[in-house]
Amino acid sequence: MNKIKTLADLKRDFAPIQNVNEIHKSRLTKTDKLALFITKHVGSMTFFYFCFVLVTIPLIFKSTMTAVFYISSGYLQLILLPLIMVGQNLQGRHAELRAQHDYETNIKAEKEIEAILLHLEKQDEMMLEILKRIEKMEKIGK
Repeated sequence: MNKIKTLADLKRDFAPIQNVNEIHKSRLTKTDKLALFITKHVGSMTFFYFCFVLVTIPLIFKSTMTAVFYISSGYLQLILLPLIMVGQNLQGRHAELRAQHDYETNIKAEKEIEAILLHLEKQDEMMLEILKRIEKMEKIGK
């Protein structure tokens, strides 16, 4: 017969739950944090408005045309592209960490459910045995 796992057995089999967000944040360097900050804010409406204003300025003030076009077209793209890629790589690492944690949590939950089902099966067996004994006693008593 299978040994029914107790709560202590399950706790011994699995590591305590950890906050993967805190683990991820603790591993980030200052430059990683900067890359994530920029990645997060470049995809915002505020940055869109900034770029819109930057591109609109040369249309209003013709004398600034060359400098603003240089900044808005080439320079901004060349700087932001690798920086956003770095930020996305960091976000990917965080997603992998969360996925691993979810997997471990699911395995733990599966084992806990298995232990609960084993307990229920054992209780069913015991209740049937008790019922049989009661029926037997009732037959003897009649």
